[in-house]
Amino acid sequence: MAGLESAPAFLIDLIDTLTERGRSLLGQKAAREIVAKDALPAVGEMLLSRRGEASGVALAQTLLASYGAAPSADRLAFLQALADRFGPDRRRIEVAIEAVRQDEGTDALEGLHAAAEPRRQELIRRLNLAPGGTSALVRMREELLEYLPEHPELKCVDADFTHLFSSWFNRGFLVLRPIDWSTPANILEKIIRYEAVHAIQNWDDLRNRLQPDDRRCYGFFHPQLVDEPLIFVEVALTKEIPGAIGPLLDLGRTPIAATDATTAVFYSISNTQKGLGGVTFGNFLIKQVVENLKRELPNLKTFVTLSPVPGFARWLERERKTEESACLDAASKEILGILDEPAWSDDPEKAERVSDVLLSAAAYYFLKARDPKGRPVDPVARFHLGNGARLERLNFLGDVSPKGLKQSHGLMVNYLYALDEIERNHEAFAEKGVVAASSGVRKALRADLPSRDLVPTP
Repeated sequence: MAGLESAPAFLIDLIDTLTERGRSLLGQKAAREIVAKDALPAVGEMLLSRRGEASGVALAQTLLASYGAAPSADRLAFLQALADRFGPDRRRIEVAIEAVRQDEGTDALEGLHAAAEPRRQELIRRLNLAPGGTSALVRMREELLEYLPEHPELKCVDADFTHLFSSWFNRGFLVLRPIDWSTPANILEKIIRYEAVHAIQNWDDLRNRLQPDDRRCYGFFHPQLVDEPLIFVEVALTKEIPGAIGPLLDLGRTPIAATDATTAVFYSISNTQKGLGGVTFGNFLIKQVVENLKRELPNLKTFVTLSPVPGFARWLERERKTEESACLDAASKEILGILDEPAWSDDPEKAERVSDVLLSAAAYYFLKARDPKGRPVDPVARFHLGNGARLERLNFLGDVSPKGLKQSHGLMVNYLYALDEIERNHEAFAEKGVVAASSGVRKALRADLPSRDLVPTP
């Protein structure tokens, strides 16, 4: 790294704007050292070396502000430094290993565990102590995820972020709050922005999802991100299990009284923070929403989702091109050629020809197909099955929007949350990978094709 003569102006300015308390705690000499080294990693080293909490908070705040204001090249360099320079201390590990060889007691093993922890984990913990640190770290990881495809050397840094975030954002820290038309506008704006399943077109569309008596919305919040819902769940109260999304979102529909509803439909579940992608918030999140609804409206008997199938079209395309497909024979592939025709879904005759073949393939997709880790290939399925739901019904042309046709040829599914089955289904899925499914879904699976499991590429 270059010296003071090439120090970026933003870094000098940030040091100059440290709080007076921070200046007195760090000292002018320490502040000058940060600038002179012209390196965000140098601030990280200084932060790790500090014992005082107050001075550490000032340094953490300086580092996060410096990172946020730095050019993208400097931010990438800092993340690369986390991988290169802030890993485990090899010498310390060697000493700890030797201690274990000499003494197999608990203290020696604990020493080895501590020595093996990458230094960047402690650095991230200390950065989290700064005001706004949690939010800044989530944004930092969001950027890290964007760099990963071209910079695989950052995978170790991402693993440490995931490890720490999994502890900081587990279900015990999340607070469930209702969201309605009276919720502050800054949160409502984020609902519009973050909706990832069925885009909210405007404020009238949002009002239609929040204000009527037969609509509910809930958000999971974290104490350190008070105005940022991590997950929000949109619910429609109905008299039956729906098979299509269009009628639920229709602005011209006639609402029903909440007390007349028998079914709660979770039709959109959105994760809002890209920086928390891949971080498991814990299971039974939906069960918590179910229990809230049940307390408010004892008349509700059925709790289901109306869920998209985001990877189905890509998977089916690969199967159609595979000579020895596990779920499609030559005749099926020929029929599925209709999917390549423009506006096929608007032609009742073409749709009828495709229906049985597509639903059979969908049953295989959910019940048999696995990714390289042995999991169901569909990410939405993994979420709901992990939360204890049962795959209840496959809905042909449930979403005929351009997005729905592109990602799943219009297919949608219902997952059923039966309160007396949730924990049993969760355990069976978590321990053995068992997919809980209704007899109707299982009957759609063809029995006259090879039984070998398919492990598609990601």
